[in-house]
Amino acid sequence: MPVKKKSKKRKYGKAASKSVERAMHKKKRGTLKSGRSGKTVKSRKQAIAIGLSEARKKGAKVPKKNIK
Repeated sequence: MPVKKKSKKRKYGKAASKSVERAMHKKKRGTLKSGRSGKTVKSRKQAIAIGLSEARKKGAKVPKKNIK
């Protein structure tokens, strides 16, 4: 049985990682705000989600959201 080779494609583009990096930096400074409420983001996961969402809006290479 042949072994499948894993593809070496990037799942996320460089622009997406820059956007996440910027969001994380803002979170550490305490200036990252969430959507409508405008509350300060304290969660690392939320900061990453905001960065990816902004990257999606700019048209960067980001996989689709998993909506269940």
